[in-house]
Amino acid sequence: MCDAPQDVGLGWRGWMDLPAPEAITPTGPWVDLSHPLSSDMPRVSFFPEPRFEQIMEMPDHPLNVTEMQMVVHIGTHVDSPRHFYRDGPAFEDVPVERLHGPGVVWRVDKAPNGVIEAADLKACSPKLRPGDILLLSCGWSGYAGSAKYDDEHPALSVAAAEWLVDQRVKLLAVDIPTPDLPVALRPEGFNWPVHHVLLRDGVIVAEHLCNTNSLEGQRAEFVFCALNIAKADGAPARVLARPIAG
Repeated sequence: MCDAPQDVGLGWRGWMDLPAPEAITPTGPWVDLSHPLSSDMPRVSFFPEPRFEQIMEMPDHPLNVTEMQMVVHIGTHVDSPRHFYRDGPAFEDVPVERLHGPGVVWRVDKAPNGVIEAADLKACSPKLRPGDILLLSCGWSGYAGSAKYDDEHPALSVAAAEWLVDQRVKLLAVDIPTPDLPVALRPEGFNWPVHHVLLRDGVIVAEHLCNTNSLEGQRAEFVFCALNIAKADGAPARVLARPIAG
């Protein structure tokens, strides 16, 4: 008989209602916001290294074939609610419309280990609209591969996450490893409170983005091309965005 508490991982509240998508007028080219899948892509230290191996290669074989083995939460990826809610949907049950659409790119500058508060977000522009995707560009992707990237990145406060839910954000994307505290700052019993607040109401989370500078301070159209992995709590993604008329 299992003595573990049976309510752990419960509490997903469903997809929040969002307005119909607006008409989109592109004003610039698509930008790739994703780190390439490779053995040195960014990852949290306690996840194993990914493995990419060419198991068939020309000219010794008639074709080239690459095998990969990796955790779905390394590199540029998207979290499904199942990541922290076992009663939440796995990735194949995430509606496609939750992975694309218009939104904004906000630059938020914080010192190492700084905390992004609701007041910081309220001061950003352009204005956030219900149903928007929000990309927070902290200028952090340039540190990828260094200890600073993993150990000193800024994080959201729980109040900031709650504010985003109140604004009916559809998806939060960040150029940092996680919107929660860096691993080194997590107290005993840490429970990823920012992820819990966002995913509880169906605000999808995307992490480890890059190449965000050219879109800062603009409205943009986003496409999160995440792999549709059955029963998965997340998926690697190629993320594309382009500026649009406001």
